[in-house]
Amino acid sequence: MKLKDYLEYLVEWIREEVIKANQKGVIVGISGGIDSAVVAALAKKAFPNDYITLWMPCKSSELDEKCKEELIRDLDLKNVTVDLSKPFEAISESLNNSGINQSKLALANTKARLRMSSLYSMAQTHNYLVLGTDNADEWHIGYFTKFGDGGVDLLPIIKLLKREVKEAAKLLGVPDSIINRAPTASLWEDQTDESEIGFSYDLIDDYISGKEVNNLVKERVDYLHKISEHKRTSAPMPKNIR
Repeated sequence: MKLKDYLEYLVEWIREEVIKANQKGVIVGISGGIDSAVVAALAKKAFPNDYITLWMPCKSSELDEKCKEELIRDLDLKNVTVDLSKPFEAISESLNNSGINQSKLALANTKARLRMSSLYSMAQTHNYLVLGTDNADEWHIGYFTKFGDGGVDLLPIIKLLKREVKEAAKLLGVPDSIINRAPTASLWEDQTDESEIGFSYDLIDDYISGKEVNNLVKERVDYLHKISEHKRTSAPMPKNIR
């Protein structure tokens, strides 16, 4: 299927899933990155009168802010802002005051979980479903926060490779500043996805689409997939007592 046709299918799929859930519309958190930009565009197409994009700054960078503003302007998005900087500072202080200093990654993931809580509060208020922004690469290697950006109702772009997300962004009118930006989860200052993962999304794209890659990439991707399996499955349950 051509990507343009697949995007049209996704718009209809989102509508159908919302109707099946007896809800009215959708909400998506935007970050200034390409994945959330693509999902925001799909959200507006699926429910022009019943969607919200939610910008939730939490020690966010100036570049995040700039890209977010350009996205809202170029796609004429209906956006709401919920500043999570103070709640994040408060919970970080409380956690560290427990006597157990939190790791850098644990605190970074707390940002994602605060955003998830905010999205669901807004979603419940409006009878909306929460749209996730994880792509095929991120899902495969577990590059998302459990019960953070992984805590959603629908995953529209879960079957798209990162390079396909980039092409989708072009088709949907996402600003070039976002399309050409180095992928980042903005976990901390100057953080990028590829530096944290250890190699490029292009290599992950190649491997999970069946192309040849070097053994180091294969072993690393397989390892990340294996140790993140718990993120992609429901919590295990014991056998029945009866």
